[in-house]
Amino acid sequence: MKLALLFFILTSLTLASDPSTLMTTRGKLLTSEDFVAAPPPFTGKPVGFASGFTGWRFNSSATGGKGGRWEIANGEFRGIETPGANHPATASFGIAYQDVIIQCEVRLNDVPDEGRKYRSLFVKATDAKDYVISLSLGQGGLFLTSYGADKINPATKQREKGTVVKLLTPIKLNEWHTVVLEVKGDEVVGTLDNHSITLSNPLIGSAKHTVMLGAGTEASFRKMRIWEALPSAEWEKNKAALLAKSKP
Repeated sequence: MKLALLFFILTSLTLASDPSTLMTTRGKLLTSEDFVAAPPPFTGKPVGFASGFTGWRFNSSATGGKGGRWEIANGEFRGIETPGANHPATASFGIAYQDVIIQCEVRLNDVPDEGRKYRSLFVKATDAKDYVISLSLGQGGLFLTSYGADKINPATKQREKGTVVKLLTPIKLNEWHTVVLEVKGDEVVGTLDNHSITLSNPLIGSAKHTVMLGAGTEASFRKMRIWEALPSAEWEKNKAALLAKSKP
C-alpha cells in the first residue's frame, strides 16, 4: 500500500510539472532525452532528406563545418553556429511518427555575436522529403511556419514556406523557456510558456521521420520529451479561442 501511494505521488508530481496541452493529451512516452551524456549515434542508412535512421545525427567536431557544431554538458544540448558556417547548427532525431507531442526547454544564449546578431532556435517536424512544420523562437517571440508540398524553391530544391502565425512577445537572452509542439492530423499547436498559437495544413498529416533541432548563433535545449498524441475532448473549444487571436 505504501509503495503504491508513493508511486502515485511521484507520478502526480511528474505530470504536474508538464505544461497543459490544448489539442491533445499525452499518451505513451516515446523518448526522453536529458542530455547527460552524448546521445547514442544513429543507426540505419539515411535515405532522402530525413528518413531511414533512428537515434541522433549531429555535428560534434571542434571545427564545426558548414553547419556549426553541438556541445553537451550538464544536461544542456548547445548548438553553436561557428564563424564561416553557412547555416545554423542542426541536429536530427530519427523516429517514425504521425501524431506526437514534442516538448523541451530552450534558451537563447547571450554570447559574442561575431557579426551574427540575430539569435534563434527551431524545432521542426520532417517527412522523408523535407520540412513539414516549424516552431521557431527568436527575441521577438514564437512563430509557427507551414510548408507547401508542391511548392519547391528551384535554387535550394526544398519546400517553400507557407502560412506563418506569430506569438509576439519579447524573449530575453539567457532565460529558459518551455516549448511544446502538438502535432495531430493536419493541425499543430505551438506553445511557449503556456501561451499558444495554431495553424493547419494538409502536409502536416504526412508520415513523419525526424524531429530536427536548430540553433542560430547559439541556443540550448534540455529535457526533451516526445509522447504519442491522443485526442482531447476540449480541442474544438480551445481551437475556436486560438483562431480568434491567431492571425497569419
